[in-house]
Amino acid sequence: MPDFARDGRRGWILAAGVLASSMGFIDGTVVSIAIPAIRASLGATLDQATWINNAYMLTLSALILTGGAFGDRFGLARVFSLGVGLFLMTSLLCAVAPTPDLLIIARLAQGVGAALMVPGSLAMISRAYPREERGRAIGIWAAASGLTTAAGPIVGGLLLSSGAPEAWRGIFAINLPLGITTLFLVWRAVNADPRRQGEPVDIAGALLAITGLGLLAWTLTHLEGSNDTRLTVVTGVAGCLVLAVFLFQQRRAAAPMMPLWMFRNRTFSAANASTFLLYFGMSAILFFLPMLTVAGWGLTAFQTIFAFGPITVFIAAFSTRFGKMADQHGAGPLITGGSALVAIGYAGLALVIPSQNFWLGVLPTMAVVGLGMSMVVAPLSASIMGAAGPGRDGIASGINNAVSRIAGLIAVAAMSSVVAIGYAINGGPASFGEVSTLPGHLDAMNSGFAVIAWGSSGLAALSAIIAALLVRR
Repeated sequence: MPDFARDGRRGWILAAGVLASSMGFIDGTVVSIAIPAIRASLGATLDQATWINNAYMLTLSALILTGGAFGDRFGLARVFSLGVGLFLMTSLLCAVAPTPDLLIIARLAQGVGAALMVPGSLAMISRAYPREERGRAIGIWAAASGLTTAAGPIVGGLLLSSGAPEAWRGIFAINLPLGITTLFLVWRAVNADPRRQGEPVDIAGALLAITGLGLLAWTLTHLEGSNDTRLTVVTGVAGCLVLAVFLFQQRRAAAPMMPLWMFRNRTFSAANASTFLLYFGMSAILFFLPMLTVAGWGLTAFQTIFAFGPITVFIAAFSTRFGKMADQHGAGPLITGGSALVAIGYAGLALVIPSQNFWLGVLPTMAVVGLGMSMVVAPLSASIMGAAGPGRDGIASGINNAVSRIAGLIAVAAMSSVVAIGYAINGGPASFGEVSTLPGHLDAMNSGFAVIAWGSSGLAALSAIIAALLVRR
């Protein structure tokens, strides 16, 4: 069988994988920085702003496992290139979207492209490199992807700092040269792209997942302020029923996208539960904090990105060290301690928000959160892989990846209603995230965000308890 990569061009595939995964990850985080500008430019409501984020996360989180299976079934390079092409076209549509609703539709399709593109980025590297060189190549991919992903909000902040009303469109347009370069590298580097015959792709599971998650996310978004309470209730019940059917279908499917039998392992289930709780809180904080600081406190988007800095810096600096400690002493104590630190950080954030002191209030508390997250990222992965058993690394990693993205989807949907309720209870005269000089607006925004911070703190504390009781070495 011919080699997957052409002679001397494995590095090109590695570069393509880094570019593709970076684009997919960046577009899941950078939008939160741009939301205030998008709302001002397009006149988007809080619900629409939520779905500009959630549309992408919905299709990506529901389809990412199926995207990997498509690559195995129809050819890694083919499916990867299809995903990159779709991601490029939809990024262009996002960049020129004239209304919030069209931007939401484009983001839905962009998430489909990412679901085909992101799993293939690592799979192509694994296939291109021989076993003795694969670990080093994956390490380079992980480090480079982490650095470029961390640079995403910084690039977004720089683009938005120009002050131009339509500058936010640049965060989508920047994908075009990156994507074209990725396609060129794959086209020139791939030699043979074999397909794997026989194993079916779980299309039914993917459709049930996207329908159930979509209905549930819509319901959570509209818990507050809905004009038709009965429709909200019916939609929520329908979403729960569809997800129940999904679970039943996964038990009976010949090749399920999420094998439920793996959750029989207590450590595997507990580590994924901690992942959900921690990423739920972090996604909510990082989505709504820029709305507060930019629209409420008057900071620039570039200043606000420094709130993301401590998480990135601490994870980059310490995650490898904590991963080694997990190998030596077990993951449970590190996940417990890290989750407890995250809980303390969010509680401190809730307490300092009324002072509106970003540099001496918000930044130090986010540093505590960053240190806590650096303690849990590698140990969570280690405990999940260890619990899954040999030969199941890909499935276990895919499930954990999907869990973290579903957590982000549900967090932003649910917390949009929570923050709206908190804002209204405290006498808010307009809408959370709007630029307004009306009396009481800023105090209500501070109070609404504090509710999110306290909630995130409680979820992190619950993660610590679960890890302490259930995660075993």
